[in-house]
Amino acid sequence: MTTLDIQKRLKVLGFDPGPLDGYPGRRTSAAVRAFQRANALVDDGIAGPLTLAALFPRASSQVAAKGHAPWLDLARRKMGLHEGRDRAELAKFLKSDGKTLGDPATRPWCGDFVETCLATTLTAEPLPANPYLARNWLDFGQPTEPTLGAIAVYWRKNKQGSQGHVAFVVGDGRRSSGEVFYNLGGNQSDAVTVTPIAKERLLGCRWPTSVPVPAVFLPRMKGGKLSVDES
Repeated sequence: MTTLDIQKRLKVLGFDPGPLDGYPGRRTSAAVRAFQRANALVDDGIAGPLTLAALFPRASSQVAAKGHAPWLDLARRKMGLHEGRDRAELAKFLKSDGKTLGDPATRPWCGDFVETCLATTLTAEPLPANPYLARNWLDFGQPTEPTLGAIAVYWRKNKQGSQGHVAFVVGDGRRSSGEVFYNLGGNQSDAVTVTPIAKERLLGCRWPTSVPVPAVFLPRMKGGKLSVDES
């Protein structure tokens, strides 16, 4: 279920989400809140499993099982943006939440990408004090097992060091070198890509406190170049 699907459904039901653009902005959030109040749901503006079940009653069992991660919807729409070729567009996106680390062509921007996706889709969710340092995301939200849309933090170069990488988990897989998680993130081969990273590098996964953790099994994936250093 995408943000655009939710916007279209809200409009049909008489709750104006603003432009049908697939972008989970403030007007869409306000429309979700209005719908929730009208249906005796918690009016938090988050299209979680209960809200989705009310919006799409014919698919309620499927929706409740799959959950919804609007930050992942947004991240998917930025797939392919490259820090060189698409420098201006990428920089504009990273600034869209009101702050940014700086030029993505010269700065490590994996944390900036995760922060922008979450800040613009979950406007009330507390974020790390310094979201640009990947390991700081280990203090975000609540711990979770690796699940679709979870914020995954990996170590780089040295497990006991300070360097890291952060991205969204989107799949599970196995390669000749061992088990991997597939991650949708920024600064992966200098772009927004889906990239396999060895499970042994995982430090932990987190989930927003304002969204119920869904019971979702990770899809099996294959292919892609194994990432060993997302610098």
